[in-house]
Amino acid sequence: MTAPSAWLKTFVAGFAVVSAMLVVTLFTPAPYGDLSRIGRLSDADFGWLAPPPVVDKSLVKGVPLTEADVLVIGDSFSMTHRWQSRLVAAGYAVSTIYWGQIGYLCSDFTTWAQHAGFKGKLVVVESVERLLSERVAKSQTCNAMIKQPQVKTTPFLEPLEQVPGFQLNSSAKLTTGIITWLNTRKARRATGDTEYSEETWVRPVKDGCLYFSHKLCEKALFFYEDTDNPPLKPADVTFMTTFNAAHPDFKFIWMVIPDKTTVYIDTAHNADFMKAFNDARIGPDLFRFAAEERGRVRDFYFPNDTHLSMHGQLQLGDRMLQVIRPVEPPPVQAR
Repeated sequence: MTAPSAWLKTFVAGFAVVSAMLVVTLFTPAPYGDLSRIGRLSDADFGWLAPPPVVDKSLVKGVPLTEADVLVIGDSFSMTHRWQSRLVAAGYAVSTIYWGQIGYLCSDFTTWAQHAGFKGKLVVVESVERLLSERVAKSQTCNAMIKQPQVKTTPFLEPLEQVPGFQLNSSAKLTTGIITWLNTRKARRATGDTEYSEETWVRPVKDGCLYFSHKLCEKALFFYEDTDNPPLKPADVTFMTTFNAAHPDFKFIWMVIPDKTTVYIDTAHNADFMKAFNDARIGPDLFRFAAEERGRVRDFYFPNDTHLSMHGQLQLGDRMLQVIRPVEPPPVQAR
Protein backbone atom coordinates (compact mmCIF):
# COMPACT_ATOMS: atom_id res chain seq x y z
CA MET A 1 0.00 0.00 0.00
CA THR A 2 1.40 3.36 -1.00
CA ALA A 3 1.67 6.20 1.49
CA PRO A 4 -1.00 8.34 -0.23
CA SER A 5 -3.37 5.36 -0.29
CA ALA A 6 -2.83 4.65 3.42
CA TRP A 7 -3.35 8.31 4.24
CA LEU A 8 -6.58 8.40 2.24
CA LYS A 9 -7.96 5.31 3.98
CA THR A 10 -7.09 6.77 7.37
CA PHE A 11 -8.73 10.05 6.45
CA VAL A 12 -11.90 8.35 5.20
CA ALA A 13 -12.11 6.17 8.32
CA GLY A 14 -11.61 9.17 10.59
CA PHE A 15 -14.13 11.22 8.65
CA ALA A 16 -16.69 8.42 8.95
CA VAL A 17 -16.19 8.19 12.72
CA VAL A 18 -16.45 11.95 13.20
CA SER A 19 -19.50 12.12 10.94
CA ALA A 20 -21.21 9.35 12.88
CA MET A 21 -20.46 11.09 16.20
CA LEU A 22 -21.80 14.35 14.80
CA VAL A 23 -25.05 12.73 13.67
CA VAL A 24 -25.54 11.05 17.07
CA THR A 25 -24.93 14.36 18.87
CA LEU A 26 -27.20 16.37 16.59
CA PHE A 27 -30.08 13.97 17.23
CA THR A 28 -29.47 13.70 20.98
CA PRO A 29 -32.10 15.95 22.63
CA ALA A 30 -30.59 18.94 24.43
CA PRO A 31 -31.04 18.40 28.19
CA TYR A 32 -33.60 20.52 30.01
CA GLY A 33 -32.71 19.48 33.55
CA ASP A 34 -29.58 20.53 35.43
CA LEU A 35 -28.77 16.97 36.53
CA SER A 36 -29.27 15.44 33.09
CA ARG A 37 -27.05 18.19 31.66
CA ILE A 38 -24.29 17.71 34.25
CA GLY A 39 -24.43 13.91 34.11
CA ARG A 40 -24.92 13.79 30.33
CA LEU A 41 -27.97 11.57 30.54
CA SER A 42 -30.81 11.56 28.05
CA ASP A 43 -33.96 13.50 28.84
CA ALA A 44 -35.74 11.09 26.52
CA ASP A 45 -35.50 8.79 29.56
CA PHE A 46 -35.28 11.22 32.49
CA GLY A 47 -37.11 14.36 31.33
CA TRP A 48 -40.41 15.25 32.98
CA LEU A 49 -43.54 14.78 30.90
CA ALA A 50 -46.34 16.17 33.10
CA PRO A 51 -47.27 19.64 31.75
CA PRO A 52 -46.32 22.35 34.26
CA PRO A 53 -48.84 24.90 35.54
CA VAL A 54 -48.72 28.29 33.87
CA VAL A 55 -48.67 31.28 36.21
CA ASP A 56 -49.95 34.70 35.20
CA LYS A 57 -46.95 36.93 34.51
CA SER A 58 -48.35 39.69 36.71
CA LEU A 59 -48.01 37.40 39.72
CA VAL A 60 -44.31 36.69 39.24
CA LYS A 61 -43.32 40.33 39.10
CA GLY A 62 -41.59 41.59 42.21
CA VAL A 63 -41.40 45.13 43.52
CA PRO A 64 -38.52 47.45 44.42
CA LEU A 65 -37.32 47.06 47.99
CA THR A 66 -38.79 50.43 48.94
CA GLU A 67 -42.29 49.12 48.11
CA ALA A 68 -42.03 45.66 49.65
CA ASP A 69 -44.10 44.19 52.46
CA VAL A 70 -42.04 41.00 52.39
CA LEU A 71 -38.32 40.60 51.76
CA VAL A 72 -37.28 37.16 50.53
CA ILE A 73 -33.62 36.18 50.78
CA GLY A 74 -33.26 33.03 48.74
CA ASP A 75 -31.28 30.84 46.39
CA SER A 76 -32.12 29.08 43.14
CA PHE A 77 -35.32 27.69 44.67
CA SER A 78 -36.64 31.27 44.72
CA MET A 79 -35.35 32.43 41.34
CA THR A 80 -38.46 31.63 39.29
CA HIS A 81 -40.70 33.68 41.63
CA ARG A 82 -43.27 30.87 41.38
CA TRP A 83 -43.74 30.12 45.06
CA GLN A 84 -43.75 33.87 45.75
CA SER A 85 -46.60 34.24 43.22
CA ARG A 86 -48.97 32.78 45.82
CA LEU A 87 -48.05 35.63 48.17
CA VAL A 88 -48.51 38.22 45.44
CA ALA A 89 -51.93 36.77 44.57
CA ALA A 90 -52.89 37.15 48.24
CA GLY A 91 -51.98 40.84 48.23
CA TYR A 92 -48.37 40.97 49.40
CA ALA A 93 -45.73 43.10 47.68
CA VAL A 94 -42.62 40.92 47.51
CA SER A 95 -38.97 41.72 46.86
CA THR A 96 -36.56 38.84 46.30
CA ILE A 97 -32.80 39.01 46.63
CA TYR A 98 -30.31 36.17 46.54
CA TRP A 99 -27.55 34.81 48.73
CA GLY A 100 -25.13 35.11 45.84
CA GLN A 101 -25.82 38.84 45.64
CA ILE A 102 -25.48 39.71 49.32
CA GLY A 103 -23.04 37.14 50.71
CA TYR A 104 -24.26 36.25 54.19
CA LEU A 105 -26.45 37.55 57.02
CA CYS A 106 -24.24 39.83 59.07
CA SER A 107 -24.66 41.52 62.42
CA ASP A 108 -25.62 44.85 60.82
CA PHE A 109 -28.50 43.32 58.83
CA THR A 110 -31.19 45.63 60.21
CA THR A 111 -29.26 48.80 59.42
CA TRP A 112 -28.34 47.47 55.98
CA ALA A 113 -31.93 46.55 55.05
CA GLN A 114 -33.42 49.79 56.33
CA HIS A 115 -30.80 51.95 54.64
CA ALA A 116 -31.60 50.10 51.40
CA GLY A 117 -35.19 51.28 51.76
CA PHE A 118 -37.01 48.24 53.15
CA LYS A 119 -39.92 49.49 55.25
CA GLY A 120 -41.66 46.17 55.75
CA LYS A 121 -41.50 43.94 58.80
CA LEU A 122 -41.35 40.40 57.42
CA VAL A 123 -38.16 38.71 56.17
CA VAL A 124 -38.29 35.19 54.74
CA VAL A 125 -34.89 33.50 54.72
CA GLU A 126 -34.92 30.62 52.23
CA SER A 127 -32.10 28.12 51.87
CA VAL A 128 -31.82 24.66 50.42
CA GLU A 129 -30.72 22.08 52.98
CA ARG A 130 -27.29 21.31 51.51
CA LEU A 131 -26.10 24.94 51.61
CA LEU A 132 -27.56 26.04 54.94
CA SER A 133 -24.69 24.92 57.17
CA GLU A 134 -22.12 26.91 55.20
CA ARG A 135 -24.36 29.97 55.15
CA VAL A 136 -24.88 29.78 58.89
CA ALA A 137 -21.17 29.31 59.58
CA LYS A 138 -20.19 32.28 57.42
CA SER A 139 -22.97 34.45 58.85
CA GLN A 140 -21.80 33.79 62.41
CA THR A 141 -18.51 35.54 61.73
CA CYS A 142 -19.85 38.30 59.46
CA ASN A 143 -19.95 41.79 60.96
CA ALA A 144 -20.85 43.97 58.00
CA MET A 145 -22.97 43.51 54.90
CA ILE A 146 -20.87 45.17 52.23
CA LYS A 147 -22.88 44.44 49.09
CA GLN A 148 -25.93 46.56 48.39
CA PRO A 149 -29.11 44.65 47.52
CA GLN A 150 -29.78 44.36 43.80
CA VAL A 151 -33.50 43.71 43.47
CA LYS A 152 -34.58 42.24 40.15
CA THR A 153 -38.33 42.57 39.81
CA THR A 154 -38.57 39.91 37.10
CA PRO A 155 -37.64 36.27 37.72
CA PHE A 156 -33.94 35.50 37.65
CA LEU A 157 -34.87 32.26 35.87
CA GLU A 158 -37.87 31.60 33.66
CA PRO A 159 -39.04 27.98 33.81
CA LEU A 160 -40.16 25.96 30.83
CA GLU A 161 -43.90 25.90 30.30
CA GLN A 162 -43.89 22.74 28.19
CA VAL A 163 -41.62 19.87 27.25
CA PRO A 164 -39.16 21.22 24.66
CA GLY A 165 -39.83 20.16 21.09
CA PHE A 166 -37.21 18.53 18.90
CA GLN A 167 -34.28 20.66 17.78
CA LEU A 168 -30.92 19.66 16.41
CA ASN A 169 -28.43 19.74 19.27
CA SER A 170 -26.01 21.88 17.28
CA SER A 171 -24.36 23.69 20.21
CA ALA A 172 -23.16 20.54 21.99
CA LYS A 173 -19.63 19.17 21.90
CA LEU A 174 -18.91 16.51 19.31
CA THR A 175 -18.61 13.75 21.91
CA THR A 176 -21.83 14.65 23.77
CA GLY A 177 -24.07 12.29 21.82
CA ILE A 178 -22.03 9.13 22.25
CA ILE A 179 -21.28 9.88 25.93
CA THR A 180 -24.97 10.52 26.60
CA TRP A 181 -25.91 7.30 24.82
CA LEU A 182 -23.36 5.25 26.78
CA ASN A 183 -24.31 6.83 30.12
CA THR A 184 -28.01 6.34 29.54
CA ARG A 185 -27.56 2.73 28.49
CA LYS A 186 -25.57 2.12 31.67
CA ALA A 187 -28.28 3.81 33.75
CA ARG A 188 -31.02 1.70 32.18
CA ARG A 189 -29.18 -1.55 32.88
CA ALA A 190 -27.96 -0.79 36.41
CA THR A 191 -29.79 -2.30 39.36
CA GLY A 192 -28.28 0.02 41.97
CA ASP A 193 -26.87 3.53 42.27
CA THR A 194 -24.59 4.75 39.49
CA GLU A 195 -22.56 7.96 39.27
CA TYR A 196 -21.99 10.22 36.26
CA SER A 197 -19.58 13.14 35.84
CA GLU A 198 -18.87 12.97 39.60
CA GLU A 199 -21.96 15.06 40.42
CA THR A 200 -25.04 13.19 39.23
CA TRP A 201 -26.40 9.97 40.70
CA VAL A 202 -28.95 7.72 39.05
CA ARG A 203 -30.70 5.99 41.93
CA PRO A 204 -33.61 3.58 42.11
CA VAL A 205 -36.64 5.12 43.82
CA LYS A 206 -39.17 2.90 45.55
CA ASP A 207 -42.60 3.51 43.98
CA GLY A 208 -40.85 5.96 41.65
CA CYS A 209 -43.54 5.78 38.98
CA LEU A 210 -46.04 7.11 41.52
CA TYR A 211 -43.78 10.11 42.11
CA PHE A 212 -42.41 10.93 38.66
CA SER A 213 -43.70 11.23 35.10
CA HIS A 214 -40.55 10.44 33.10
CA LYS A 215 -40.06 7.32 31.00
CA LEU A 216 -37.53 5.60 33.29
CA CYS A 217 -39.61 6.50 36.33
CA GLU A 218 -38.39 3.68 38.58
CA LYS A 219 -35.14 5.68 38.79
CA ALA A 220 -34.38 9.39 39.14
CA LEU A 221 -31.41 11.75 39.07
CA PHE A 222 -29.90 13.14 42.28
CA PHE A 223 -27.19 15.65 43.08
CA TYR A 224 -24.03 14.19 44.60
CA GLU A 225 -23.68 17.12 47.02
CA ASP A 226 -26.91 16.08 48.73
CA THR A 227 -25.05 13.19 50.34
CA ASP A 228 -21.53 14.64 50.26
CA ASN A 229 -22.24 17.40 52.79
CA PRO A 230 -22.34 16.65 56.54
CA PRO A 231 -25.74 16.75 58.27
CA LEU A 232 -27.10 19.98 59.63
CA LYS A 233 -26.72 20.45 63.37
CA PRO A 234 -29.01 21.68 66.13
CA ALA A 235 -26.35 24.35 66.67
CA ASP A 236 -27.40 25.82 63.32
CA VAL A 237 -30.83 26.44 64.83
CA THR A 238 -29.18 28.23 67.74
CA PHE A 239 -27.70 30.74 65.32
CA MET A 240 -31.08 31.28 63.66
CA THR A 241 -32.85 32.02 66.93
CA THR A 242 -29.98 34.24 68.08
CA PHE A 243 -30.05 36.15 64.80
CA ASN A 244 -33.80 36.66 65.09
CA ALA A 245 -33.43 38.03 68.61
CA ALA A 246 -30.63 40.38 67.54
CA HIS A 247 -32.89 42.03 64.94
CA PRO A 248 -36.20 42.75 66.71
CA ASP A 249 -37.30 45.31 64.10
CA PHE A 250 -38.14 42.41 61.79
CA LYS A 251 -40.13 39.20 61.94
CA PHE A 252 -38.17 36.31 60.46
CA ILE A 253 -39.45 33.09 58.92
CA TRP A 254 -36.75 30.55 58.10
CA MET A 255 -37.58 28.44 55.09
CA VAL A 256 -35.33 25.37 54.85
CA ILE A 257 -36.07 23.41 51.68
CA PRO A 258 -35.03 19.74 51.85
CA ASP A 259 -32.66 18.28 49.32
CA LYS A 260 -34.25 16.06 46.70
CA THR A 261 -32.30 13.09 48.09
CA THR A 262 -33.79 13.70 51.54
CA VAL A 263 -37.31 13.73 50.10
CA TYR A 264 -37.11 10.55 48.01
CA ILE A 265 -34.21 8.46 49.35
CA ASP A 266 -32.98 9.27 52.87
CA THR A 267 -36.04 10.66 54.60
CA ALA A 268 -34.49 10.58 58.08
CA HIS A 269 -31.53 12.71 57.04
CA ASN A 270 -31.09 15.71 59.38
CA ALA A 271 -33.73 14.44 61.80
CA ASP A 272 -31.88 15.94 64.80
CA PHE A 273 -31.70 19.33 63.11
CA MET A 274 -35.37 19.28 62.24
CA LYS A 275 -36.37 18.41 65.80
CA ALA A 276 -34.45 21.43 67.07
CA PHE A 277 -35.86 23.57 64.26
CA ASN A 278 -39.44 22.59 65.01
CA ASP A 279 -38.94 23.07 68.74
CA ALA A 280 -37.67 26.60 68.07
CA ARG A 281 -40.78 27.48 65.99
CA ILE A 282 -38.88 29.69 63.59
CA GLY A 283 -40.36 28.36 60.36
CA PRO A 284 -42.47 25.63 58.77
CA ASP A 285 -41.42 21.99 58.70
CA LEU A 286 -40.87 21.72 54.97
CA PHE A 287 -39.25 18.29 55.39
CA ARG A 288 -42.53 16.79 56.57
CA PHE A 289 -44.42 18.89 54.04
CA ALA A 290 -42.29 17.55 51.16
CA ALA A 291 -42.61 13.97 52.40
CA GLU A 292 -46.39 14.35 52.24
CA GLU A 293 -46.56 16.24 48.96
CA ARG A 294 -44.27 13.90 47.01
CA GLY A 295 -47.07 11.32 47.01
CA ARG A 296 -49.79 13.84 46.22
CA VAL A 297 -48.05 15.80 43.48
CA ARG A 298 -46.41 13.89 40.65
CA ASP A 299 -43.09 15.52 39.79
CA PHE A 300 -43.07 17.45 43.07
CA TYR A 301 -39.35 17.69 42.34
CA PHE A 302 -38.22 17.47 38.74
CA PRO A 303 -36.96 13.95 37.91
CA ASN A 304 -34.03 15.36 35.88
CA ASP A 305 -33.21 18.34 38.08
CA THR A 306 -32.30 19.06 41.68
CA HIS A 307 -35.10 21.62 42.11
CA LEU A 308 -38.78 21.63 42.85
CA SER A 309 -40.93 21.51 39.75
CA MET A 310 -43.42 24.28 39.09
CA HIS A 311 -46.07 21.95 40.52
CA GLY A 312 -43.99 21.77 43.68
CA GLN A 313 -43.27 25.49 43.68
CA LEU A 314 -46.96 26.37 43.77
CA GLN A 315 -47.66 23.87 46.54
CA LEU A 316 -44.76 25.39 48.44
CA GLY A 317 -46.21 28.85 47.90
CA ASP A 318 -49.56 27.75 49.31
CA ARG A 319 -47.81 26.36 52.38
CA MET A 320 -45.78 29.53 52.90
CA LEU A 321 -48.92 31.63 52.58
CA GLN A 322 -50.49 29.60 55.39
CA VAL A 323 -47.44 30.32 57.54
CA ILE A 324 -47.10 34.01 56.68
CA ARG A 325 -50.72 35.16 57.04
CA PRO A 326 -50.90 34.78 60.85
CA VAL A 327 -47.51 36.48 61.25
CA GLU A 328 -48.10 39.38 58.86
CA PRO A 329 -51.61 39.78 57.39
CA PRO A 330 -51.71 40.92 53.75
CA PRO A 331 -51.89 44.71 53.53
CA VAL A 332 -54.00 44.93 50.37
CA GLN A 333 -56.86 43.08 48.76
CA ALA A 334 -55.90 39.83 47.07
CA ARG A 335 -55.59 39.83 43.29
